[in-house]
Amino acid sequence: MKFTVMMCAGALLLAGGAMAQEKSQEGNNAMSKTTISFGTATPGGGFPLYGNAFAEVMNAADPTLSIEPRNTKGSNENIPLLEAGTIDIATVAGEPSYEAFMGIGRPKATKLKILTAMYSSPGMFVVRADSPYRTIQDLVGLSVAFGAKGSGLPILSRYILDGIGLKQDEDFKSIYLDRAGDGPAMVQDGRAAALWGGGIGWPGFTAMAESASGARFIVPDAGEIAKIRAKHTFLKPLTVPAGSYPKQTEAIASVGSWSYILVRESLPDDVAYRLAKTLHGAEAAFCNKLAQACETTAANTVAAAPAADLIHPGVLRYFREIGVAK
Repeated sequence: MKFTVMMCAGALLLAGGAMAQEKSQEGNNAMSKTTISFGTATPGGGFPLYGNAFAEVMNAADPTLSIEPRNTKGSNENIPLLEAGTIDIATVAGEPSYEAFMGIGRPKATKLKILTAMYSSPGMFVVRADSPYRTIQDLVGLSVAFGAKGSGLPILSRYILDGIGLKQDEDFKSIYLDRAGDGPAMVQDGRAAALWGGGIGWPGFTAMAESASGARFIVPDAGEIAKIRAKHTFLKPLTVPAGSYPKQTEAIASVGSWSYILVRESLPDDVAYRLAKTLHGAEAAFCNKLAQACETTAANTVAAAPAADLIHPGVLRYFREIGVAK
């Protein structure tokens, strides 16, 4: 009987040890997971749509990553949040990025770095298809929803309008939204004559194009594009391919810039390297999940960055390994 008791006790000790080891391993796995706080923008806009898809693809591609998107007020809030180290990475539109990199409107240039170029953002107005408006000049004096208050879209429109001699808050009845997703309904019910936006697959444009009223896009004409680029050389000629939106049968030429995912200055090189390797190893999956993510490539990041030294060193190391950067 004593022998039986001893055997049972031994079995319990072995089982307990195995369970403890298993729990310890689980704890080690949990501790080894890298959590990344990811700032996007207000609900209903392009940045949360992209950010959620980015997190899903990245977390699936590397189970040791936990990328956690969170809504913010947009680019203008994301930059100071990154600089304070409150978040790790964030979506930032091209114009706020440019101003931060160049030190425009701030005491000094930011030390934030680029993780990736997201997608190009050709700026456009959209109106109801049954409206009489066909040019930017037709919209002068009317109510226009220029996007969410903290987003980069109103900054892009200011540069474009300035290039053709117009002032956003003087020549238009400017509306700034609390939520990016509120814009389409305002145009459809007449509270606004037009909605400003940018990019391929932008949710506001999709909502307008799918609405009963339909959509018409308004962009600068060729002469206006030349004037804009002469005054603001960082803006690039960009094209929205035919079929990017429902019933859009022809390509649309405009100007704009690239949006980025920026990272805090203190993000370790090895983490940035790992993020870049995971992202660009999953380019095909990301493209399949979201049309505008097809532009998120290593080659596009190198081409879109204003200067190579603005790309995070850990990302550059990966780009050199795969031969897309020197």
